[in-house]
Amino acid sequence: MSDLDAQIPTTFDPFAEANADNAGAGSKEYVHIRVQQRNGRKSLTTVQGLKKEYSKSKILKDLKKEFCCNGTVVEDPELGQVIQLQGDQRKNVSTFLIQAGIVKKEQIKIHGF
Repeated sequence: MSDLDAQIPTTFDPFAEANADNAGAGSKEYVHIRVQQRNGRKSLTTVQGLKKEYSKSKILKDLKKEFCCNGTVVEDPELGQVIQLQGDQRKNVSTFLIQAGIVKKEQIKIHGF
């Protein structure tokens, strides 16, 4: 009888590690860079997910000067402040954010066609 008691496995939670890793999810936030098609050949690049400690207007000012395009900061009720730039600037914005040290390469998600 005692041999059977020794062979009963204890409860094992396979998702325990995943839940423990999720507790620090704030450190692994992604910055999403998307392109939206407007009418014809016109497009719009949006950047969302930047940390609140950064001034979006100062980043926008540098982006506009660097890429010779117009842009604005839009307040979204769900997403917070979103940077919008004219044209398809996905690659340019990602390299700018990495070189400026604002985000790491692993934290950037580029979406679009």
